[in-house]
Amino acid sequence: MAGMDNVDHHVARWASFWKDDPRFVPEIEGALVRIYEITKLAKRADAAAFAANADFTLEDYQTLHALMVQPYPSQEATPAQLADTTRVTRAAMTSRLDRLVEAGLVTREVDPTDRRRVLIRPTAAGREAWDKHIFEGLARDREMLGVL
Repeated sequence: MAGMDNVDHHVARWASFWKDDPRFVPEIEGALVRIYEITKLAKRADAAAFAANADFTLEDYQTLHALMVQPYPSQEATPAQLADTTRVTRAAMTSRLDRLVEAGLVTREVDPTDRRRVLIRPTAAGREAWDKHIFEGLARDREMLGVL
């Protein structure tokens, strides 16, 4: 069993337990456990990358990212849409947006066509911050997955 990693050992244990059961497919179990492990590593790397920066948090990045990749052509969204996309409460999104508005990374304006709606748009500084951090994240991902 030389050259085996913890996932290989996990799959081997389960395979020996269910050796005669066709419902257990070792290749699928191994692939899913590896995907889970890669996801954990990526989340840890992202958290570590933002941990030292109190001026721009991982939550700030996630909110800007949700705004920048909205399916809407003008890169604008309502706070509710952003909350839904980032899977946070609307109250949490309000706090995030307060912080981003104060930092000059987004604007919060009443929709001129429907005064009941508020529209969030990135500023030039917001686009710049997102661009910087997305490419840093892509570099972390490339390094992490380079071993594959």
